[in-house]
Amino acid sequence: MLGSLVGLSVGTVHHRWLDLGGLGIGVWLDRLSAVVLALVAFLLVVVARFARGYLEGDPGQGRFSRWLALTGGSVLVLVLADNLAQFFAGWLATSLCLHRLLVFHPERSAGRLAARKKFMVSRLGDLCLLGAMGLVWARFGTWDFEALFRIARGLHGSGLGADAAWIHGTVGLLVAGALLKSAQFPFHSWLPDTMETPTPVSALMHAGIINAGGFLILRLEPLATLSPGSMAVLALVGAFTAVFASVVALTQASVKRALAFSTVGQMGFMMLECGLGAFPLALLHLVSHSLYKAHAFLASGGAVSRAEPHRARLGGEAVGPLVLLFAVGVAACGVLGIASVMRVELRGHPGTLVGTGVLAMSLAHVGVHALSRRPGAATLLGLGAGGGLLAAASLGLHRAAEWWLAPVLVAHHGLPPVGGTPLVAAILVLFLAALALQAVVPGLAERPAFRSLYVHARNGFYINTLANRMAGALRASK
Repeated sequence: MLGSLVGLSVGTVHHRWLDLGGLGIGVWLDRLSAVVLALVAFLLVVVARFARGYLEGDPGQGRFSRWLALTGGSVLVLVLADNLAQFFAGWLATSLCLHRLLVFHPERSAGRLAARKKFMVSRLGDLCLLGAMGLVWARFGTWDFEALFRIARGLHGSGLGADAAWIHGTVGLLVAGALLKSAQFPFHSWLPDTMETPTPVSALMHAGIINAGGFLILRLEPLATLSPGSMAVLALVGAFTAVFASVVALTQASVKRALAFSTVGQMGFMMLECGLGAFPLALLHLVSHSLYKAHAFLASGGAVSRAEPHRARLGGEAVGPLVLLFAVGVAACGVLGIASVMRVELRGHPGTLVGTGVLAMSLAHVGVHALSRRPGAATLLGLGAGGGLLAAASLGLHRAAEWWLAPVLVAHHGLPPVGGTPLVAAILVLFLAALALQAVVPGLAERPAFRSLYVHARNGFYINTLANRMAGALRASK
């Protein structure tokens, strides 16, 4: 293994033990899979050690450990797969083994319902991936990644031609499978309802397994980028999910449910990055979110105390829209200045542009609330210095990720030509609207219309209710 990791500096490590015309068992270890492999292995070790103490004395501890090991092994099969058949085997096994962990306490009816909804959504995702595999085999006669990537890169240079319909259909199914696997709107409701499961399962699921949809797009990037229309859909659904989940998370009384909606939103943002072609940024996001969310669930007591000051409350002081817009403008100028100094290209790079815009909005949001609590020149100077360092660190990590992943992940800066500048502008306006809503919420607290909207948002705009009814109806029909 050490020799394989050293080999990553010069290329991809590819070895197959069984080869049956593109089917078989093998390892595809490049810089992308090495990063995700290290992340998954680290999370498995941490979660397993935590679970040993968490379930000490529980009569089902042995059963839990077995299913945890099988789930982790299935994820590793998926990450290291060198062909679509092996990838699908890991994809399916991960879902089925996770289901056993979700129903670890079978006497909890809420947990069983959440597991049933997850099972239904996952099977839809499986069908989408199977359909994509069928189209790939029918057109190209192979599921081997090396052959597929070679064909896809050739089509990038020569054009799709007669293969256009097949390619768009294949990528469309891949995108649908990724969205279903990543709990994207409107198929997200199962994730916040899985709080009945043991905490180690929540940590593994939110920090690792939920990333499978994003990894699917990253792994098949040469093929996925052949269909700009499908990638534009991925970006739009991801952007809407990110904003929707962030609004709903603001209203949740339970910190664990707020963390769950945070995961939905973060997965939406990762889908947005993939849809805009910012693949190195998406992988960086995947790693950072996984580490944070694993810590948040495994240290849930501390997460409560840390999250409480940032939770939305009825009452308090609102931030005026003009003040907010001014803060966003100042933050945007600062971030753009730092990006220019660091030679971060924004023109023609929609993924980087959106990421930079969201970074500026985040800094502005923190800044206006800090100044409202402690106005003064000292606070302003501190915010300027801290924000500048944070922006420089974020952009620096982005540049480092692009450099490190350049041999295996191309940053398709021209994506998506479908929609172009209006699409990117619409996404930025969507995030700005969400920011404005967070800022003015306290000032609207006493208005009846807002209180009604607050109740609807706290109930997730009843998407969960509809999903529960569908799950109940399907069970009754059996």
